[in-house]
Amino acid sequence: MGVYTFICRNSGGDWSAKQLSGDLEASAASTFELQRKLVHAAASIESSGGVQSSFSLVTPSSAVFQVIVGGGGGGGFIGGGGVATAAAPAGGAPAPEAPKEEEKKPEKVEESDDEDMGLSLFD
Repeated sequence: MGVYTFICRNSGGDWSAKQLSGDLEASAASTFELQRKLVHAAASIESSGGVQSSFSLVTPSSAVFQVIVGGGGGGGFIGGGGVATAAAPAGGAPAPEAPKEEEKKPEKVEESDDEDMGLSLFD
């Protein structure tokens, strides 16, 4: 299993990435293209098993991108900052179906007057 971590920066509209501890680098006009290039580069070095990736913006012009190649076992999530990528099932087996949620009746919400609390929209 190989784990590749990249520091990504935006400068002048172009995104560039440098591996945290290694020699892999890439640049592209968008974060999407940058991620594709980095996944391809990591997968070409270590081509055993599936690929998982996680991209998290740290600031509007910097991010962390991680690629995990191999490692078996699926069903987990990797991500942060609201970005998560579902892991692919190992061995090409179809993913199990998620259990269906029972239909819930909408709960009744009592409406309250602002006047009861002495508050007004325009205070």
